[in-house]
Amino acid sequence: MADTVWIIGTAMTRFGRFPDKDTVDLASDAALGALDDAGAEMADMGVLAVGCLMEAAAMLGQRLQKQIGQTGIPVYNVANACATGATAVRSALLAIKAGEADMGLAVGVEQMGKAGLLGPAGQARAKPTGYTPSGRYGSVMPVEGVLGTGLMPGVFAQAGMEYASRHGGVGFEQFAKVAEKNHAHSTLNPLAQYQKAFSLEQVMGADMVAYPNTLLMCCPTGDGAAAVVLCSDAKLKTLDPDIRRRAVKISASVLTSDPYVESDAAQPDVSTLTKRAAAAAYEQAGVGPEDLDLVELHDCFATAELIHYENLALCEPGGAGDFIDRRAPWRDGATPVNVSGGLISKGHPIGATGVANLYEVATHLRGEAGDRQIEGAQVGLTHVIGLGSACAVHVLERAAS
Repeated sequence: MADTVWIIGTAMTRFGRFPDKDTVDLASDAALGALDDAGAEMADMGVLAVGCLMEAAAMLGQRLQKQIGQTGIPVYNVANACATGATAVRSALLAIKAGEADMGLAVGVEQMGKAGLLGPAGQARAKPTGYTPSGRYGSVMPVEGVLGTGLMPGVFAQAGMEYASRHGGVGFEQFAKVAEKNHAHSTLNPLAQYQKAFSLEQVMGADMVAYPNTLLMCCPTGDGAAAVVLCSDAKLKTLDPDIRRRAVKISASVLTSDPYVESDAAQPDVSTLTKRAAAAAYEQAGVGPEDLDLVELHDCFATAELIHYENLALCEPGGAGDFIDRRAPWRDGATPVNVSGGLISKGHPIGATGVANLYEVATHLRGEAGDRQIEGAQVGLTHVIGLGSACAVHVLERAAS
């Protein structure tokens, strides 16, 4: 049984809209890029896991194999809401930990189109299983607009307002500062869907979507893919010294779902499962939030990022407003958060997001992030949450010299 799993290759496509490519094309680009980065081939892989929310049931992993190499290995097709990509990585990781493979490939991909549910040439895609216009995932009765909401802008707007009502120093301006930061960070990321800075006034003055989230505080839909090549500790020791030097250790991999809370009958609880995942990840990795050099967290809306500062213990309880006010999560702050531009600017092709977060942190730990590099980064954390529900947290560490 493998004790340690390493990332030895990673790649990501630019996020955006690609009407001339299909999902398999995007997944192939990322997969081949990650294999090349690892100095490996499909013949070296012992397991393949592919995450795609809208096409997992369409045997996407096997279709990907037909394009990049069919070797007869186990294939996992994964769908787990916005945590889809991270769950695919965890699926490959667990196979390696179990000793069933010494190397594996995990890919996250989505092609959403501008409307979010359209593929190439405007082809309609099926809505995620369990979705009903009048209710939310898994509801036993319609709640939309009666007891609460299952629409994502409303869910995260309400979560932010509840946090603001319980704690001082949090209001419209603090939420807007999150988006101001992430848009600024995106200007240094050539793979981000949008790479444009906006002033705080522009963010606050944009069209309102669901108070307090304006349009510039919401993530866009889009297309894209990311991939990682994983290997066991024993296998790593047999590889080229340059591969070993660039390897990134996965110190923790945690997946949680919602425990029962009474309020969840009307309004999804976006915090409890994240708090539990973070606590377990810190214990598993033997690190604390104070040890983190950067964090890529799930900022589907600006309100989400702000409340996750506390959920991930990046600030003291009730301290998220002060955390953003003192610029702690800016790339030159105490704990840089979403230096990629986050989902708000980098984009959110659902199945790709969890793997893209790992790509970003691993790239910094390798010292290869270019103009957005967090100098001397040694430890990083990734977080993704999907309502329905699933939360994945990974802790990554730079290889010892």
